[in-house]
Amino acid sequence: MAIFEVRGGNKLKGEITPQGAKNEALQILSAVLLTAHPVEVNNIPDIIDVNLLIELLKEMNVKIEKMGANSYRFQADNVDVEYLQSEAYFKKSGRLRGSVMLAGPLLARFKKAYLPKPGGDKIGRRRLDTHIIGFERLGAEFSYNSDTGFFALRADELVGCYMLLDEPSVTGTANILMAAVLAKGTTTIYNAACEPYIQQLAKMLIRMGAKIEGTGSNMLTINGVESLNGTKHTILPDMIEIGSFIGLAAMTQGDVTIKNAAIAELGIIPEKFRQLGIKLDIIGDDIHVPYQDKYEINKFLDGGIMTIYDNPWPGFTPDLLSIVLVTAIQAHGSVLIHQKMFESRLFFTDKLIEMGAQIILCDPHRAVVIGLEREKQLRGITMSSPDIRAGVALLIAALSATGKSIIQNIEQIDRGYENIDGRLAALGADIVRLL
Repeated sequence: MAIFEVRGGNKLKGEITPQGAKNEALQILSAVLLTAHPVEVNNIPDIIDVNLLIELLKEMNVKIEKMGANSYRFQADNVDVEYLQSEAYFKKSGRLRGSVMLAGPLLARFKKAYLPKPGGDKIGRRRLDTHIIGFERLGAEFSYNSDTGFFALRADELVGCYMLLDEPSVTGTANILMAAVLAKGTTTIYNAACEPYIQQLAKMLIRMGAKIEGTGSNMLTINGVESLNGTKHTILPDMIEIGSFIGLAAMTQGDVTIKNAAIAELGIIPEKFRQLGIKLDIIGDDIHVPYQDKYEINKFLDGGIMTIYDNPWPGFTPDLLSIVLVTAIQAHGSVLIHQKMFESRLFFTDKLIEMGAQIILCDPHRAVVIGLEREKQLRGITMSSPDIRAGVALLIAALSATGKSIIQNIEQIDRGYENIDGRLAALGADIVRLL
């Protein structure tokens, strides 16, 4: 098992370019199954979760041509649907969360699909109810195999309908949207997620010939078509990486420019970091995080302690709450972090406390960070990455700490961040990967 050995205290400086968005890539790659025509996808991140999905597609007999470092051409003109019943598929598809999004395209085009139990991060319960109920509304039937942990879905024909989602699930919306584009008649999805990833997926499907209205809103209207064509698609830069780099620059008192950040797609993210007192200079499509000796957390107008919490888009993404929490450790002032969506995502704070952070874990969903104001530095320790985002938060803490830190289970970090050690070393970080 690989580890990171980190010696903190270096002020990071230079330019860094974010990878393609992980969450968008998982949706876009699943969508190639909707057509027999070639689909070219650019800016695909070279990370474990995405590479596993590409392997799954290849084993399903999808033709895959690597056109460049982060560009591929896919053609699903001879898909082996029976592979979905193999033991190899059961084992591999359960290793990552993104494999659930294969169900919508497969059900739409081949009238059968299999949903594995969610894999990926250990951050709390991740229900499949939204996906399955949506497929049922379109006319699918399902059964559950307790031995394999798979839901089997079948439909002689998918028929459009009106549905109100019980939660604005991003993956649920993507899955149902991909199923509905080939369904008969009109489908209306209300309380749909509207994250940039969903918008990107909808735009891609429209270029393929799908008829979708309401992109960017919480109501999508889809008029089903008989078939879809091929297209070319470029994945957005990863907004979670961008937020991570902002926090990293602030915590290490660095001077970092984040290149090609797609500012227009970041929503409220820059403002949330400004609420921590972090200065951000927007230069074209780049974000410059200048050196700051200190940064002070804002207060509410009545003098109350700032609360930062996650909400469905255009609210603040839950994937960045771990980064905001660790960045607040050296701030002046206090902040309440409220993680509403997942009940296990704040448990990594015990390692930050061991490093010297002043954090009160109120319950599984809430933590209060009392800033150290740089009067005291974190100290290096040995720790383990529990999930992708907490892993990077711990890495940020280690890079800002005095002494040596060991981070184990870095495969979790590799699932979401491409060559993170190499790119950070280029900024001056003292980080070594040991096998």
